[in-house]
Amino acid sequence: MYSVIDIESNGAGFRKESIIEIAVYKYDGHQIVDQFISLVNPESEITQFVQRLTNISPKMVRTAPKFHEVAKRVVEITENTTLVGHNIDFDYRMLRQEFKRLGYDFKINTLDTIPLAKKLIPEAESYSLGKLVKSLGIPLSDQHRAAGDARATLELFKLLMIKDRDSEIIQQHHQEINGKTYLNKVKHLTRDLPFERGIIYFQNADGKIIFFDFVDDLSKFAKMVFNSKAKRWSTVQQEAEQISYEFTGNDILARLMMKSKGVQRRSHLPYGLYHQKGKFYVEKVNGETEKPLLKFTSFTQGLKAVSFIKSQPDLNDVEKLSNVISLKNRNEIWLSTGRTLGEKSFLIVEKGNLTAYGFYDLHTQINSREKLEKIKIELNSCTTCFQNDLALSLLRGDFDVQPLPQ
Repeated sequence: MYSVIDIESNGAGFRKESIIEIAVYKYDGHQIVDQFISLVNPESEITQFVQRLTNISPKMVRTAPKFHEVAKRVVEITENTTLVGHNIDFDYRMLRQEFKRLGYDFKINTLDTIPLAKKLIPEAESYSLGKLVKSLGIPLSDQHRAAGDARATLELFKLLMIKDRDSEIIQQHHQEINGKTYLNKVKHLTRDLPFERGIIYFQNADGKIIFFDFVDDLSKFAKMVFNSKAKRWSTVQQEAEQISYEFTGNDILARLMMKSKGVQRRSHLPYGLYHQKGKFYVEKVNGETEKPLLKFTSFTQGLKAVSFIKSQPDLNDVEKLSNVISLKNRNEIWLSTGRTLGEKSFLIVEKGNLTAYGFYDLHTQINSREKLEKIKIELNSCTTCFQNDLALSLLRGDFDVQPLPQ
């Protein structure tokens, strides 16, 4: 039993897309036994490119069901089938992404008609759906609409099954996709990882954490680990059977969360900001010279800071800059974005010391000390280890600084 699918998305950034149309034909190897076709309200904008390509306008989807309203039907029609599509990775990723937003882990065996066509029709000039089916005489109405593309994919799949008389290639492809190989393991573990910064956890089959760290790009880091030939990653490569993660937001929040887990990463800050003869400049930190006003991971980062300082009249001398970045005697709450959309974060600075941090819902008011006490995560005095980061954040204006609520 097969469910042949095509999905149109709203064209948003990678991993942020939403479905705007879906078509599924349930096929038993002889005939269509069920079908589901629907526009879907993405609850977000549709790019102009997608509107021109599909002729699906915001007005058309405004009254369409939202994905959570069609999710049960999608599960029912695809249950106990193999999901078939032309570039199935896209359609499967879109489904998993939408279901994940609902807190449901959607899993199904898949089969892609592109590699099958390359094996069974090696003489084809192009394997794009439109050009391929046209060359084979398969009708394609409403190209770039879910129903039209899914129906053409179904007709292509029928032809491929006829050409593969003994079903050897289809069986082989199914084994390649679903077999317990290292490549399939890596694909399975990394396919849903976002391109966001966070703490990544590699776990074995029993769920035990065998490695974790803060990384700038969860997806990129995991793929690097699995593709590395370095000995240090061999245990992770062999034993990892699960990957989980936490979003961390900005650099300071990330380091605070890591510190709370007992992991303190030492930053290498070889360049410093100095002031002499009325000018700010950057050079390598030397223990024999005066203490730098700020430290940087790179010379370029330092130059950007100098450029920013020059553009701000209020920072044009060392005394004014020192007043801006100093934590001395501060009693404040610093507000910023959180780890995910709809969340905000805060740092609490008391008497010049960073004493706590926390997260709260975007619509929550934290205008009293009583509310802060309930949601804050206390820190043992760690201002010293974060002083440079805090000063840089103040310089860049990363936080909305407000007086500490009473």
